[in-house]
Amino acid sequence: MTLNNLQPAKGSVKTQGKRIGRGQGSGKGGTATRGHKGAKSRSGYSRKIGFEGGQMPLQRRVPKFGFTNINRKEYVGINLHKLQELVDNNKITDTVTFDILLENGVVHKNDLVKILGDGELKAKLNVTVHKFTATAKAAIEKAGGSAETV
Repeated sequence: MTLNNLQPAKGSVKTQGKRIGRGQGSGKGGTATRGHKGAKSRSGYSRKIGFEGGQMPLQRRVPKFGFTNINRKEYVGINLHKLQELVDNNKITDTVTFDILLENGVVHKNDLVKILGDGELKAKLNVTVHKFTATAKAAIEKAGGSAETV
């Protein structure tokens, strides 16, 4: 090994390419690869989200309609046949609460639960959730259970 064949270890040096905007002798002086004039050539330029070069943006071209109620409460519906299925699989026995439904992966922790009347319930259950439909409440009480709201 002599001074004329010294090399850095393989992979230790990354080639950065040509340095931009460092004078005419660099080959990338002048406009520094930014082209001529316009906002993109200036320092401090950042494109605004949705900007389409002065054309009317899509967000403003598309008609707006409808109404979104910010106070809306979204309930997760659970049908009676789902409760009966949980009983058949020995996941629940006699009481149904939000925590039990959460453990069985039927609901998420921030959900509001509403029991719906689709299906048939044979088991006697004491159900305590946020809401019931009239048919679901009647079916639970007909099977000998109780329906209580939280």
